[in-house]
Amino acid sequence: MKWDKEKFLKEMRKNTSREVAKVGEMLCDFSEKDADEVSWGRGDEYGTMTYKSKSDFGLISLFQITSKGQIKFCLNVLRQKDVPKNIMRDFVIKLEANFLRDYDKVNYPIDSLENMGELFTTGAQIDKLMQCIEGIAYRLRQ
Repeated sequence: MKWDKEKFLKEMRKNTSREVAKVGEMLCDFSEKDADEVSWGRGDEYGTMTYKSKSDFGLISLFQITSKGQIKFCLNVLRQKDVPKNIMRDFVIKLEANFLRDYDKVNYPIDSLENMGELFTTGAQIDKLMQCIEGIAYRLRQ
């Protein structure tokens, strides 16, 4: 099945709390506005939406959300692409400051899905994440 925004958000509203569905909707709207490409998944079990940015390495995924209310930061994908260290460090520091978690290679060795209900406890965290992604994407495009 090919997902789109309408199907994705409908499924998310069915599977998650109102708060998480609202975060998902904000991230979808932001991605449509800011990403160089928004990619919708094809899975049968749940939908995915991926924010992709242009870079010297082609299109790079920065984060992905699922219709089950999960988010994945694609840090290890960026590490494998040899994204400049200053951009990587900035991304990691901003995520760590925003969510009070460790995203270094040791504590975050694989990109994993995290529950958005547990991760986002304030509206400011959503705004900060969007500003962070905007800045990282801007720097990758240069």
